[in-house]
Amino acid sequence: MKNTLIKIALASTLLTSSAFSMNAVADSLSANVGATSNYLWRGLEQTNGKSAISGGIDYSADSGFYVGTWASNADWADGMTYELDFYGGFGGAINESVSYDVGFIYYAYPDESTGDADFSEVYVNFSFDALTVGAAVLASGEGADFGDTLYLSADYAVALSNEAELAFHLGSYSGDWLAEDSIDYGVSISKSGFTLGASKTDLDGDDMKVYVSYAIDIDL
Repeated sequence: MKNTLIKIALASTLLTSSAFSMNAVADSLSANVGATSNYLWRGLEQTNGKSAISGGIDYSADSGFYVGTWASNADWADGMTYELDFYGGFGGAINESVSYDVGFIYYAYPDESTGDADFSEVYVNFSFDALTVGAAVLASGEGADFGDTLYLSADYAVALSNEAELAFHLGSYSGDWLAEDSIDYGVSISKSGFTLGASKTDLDGDDMKVYVSYAIDIDL
């Protein structure tokens, strides 16, 4: 599930996203390294349209428990140069077709000038074969209360005959903290670690954003 979610998430984020969610089948320690021409998170640019380099480390246990950390350059606020995330959760299979993942993630921006950008979310994802649906709820943020924002998402991945994967994404953000209500959608095609994708939101004046990225996982 982790690899599928990462490929899907590349339509809207470098993680990814999705590096936040994994369904472990054995004790393992791994690292990931990635680069993208435009770091997008839920359809929003995190580096003002510039490229980004990222990397992280994940530990997963055969029980389904996992923890990890991930970092990337980011500059969407004054003084900000990078993002540092910490996450953990639990995932497993309900049956041969359905799996789940529930966890917590903290987004940190240590050098952001106001110190108000950090926030955290709790999330849950369910995968039904090629379809993954999820929800992320704001847990903490400067001046915010639990549940002030909600992000709902649906991702569908199709395996192609040439070992590539075609992924579709739809997300909906609502709440009264940090960002405007919006819908984001995207499509991407991935093969051998490379992803070419396009993403857009329904925010006024927002243009379609096309990106190319590359990511690899390394067993440690």
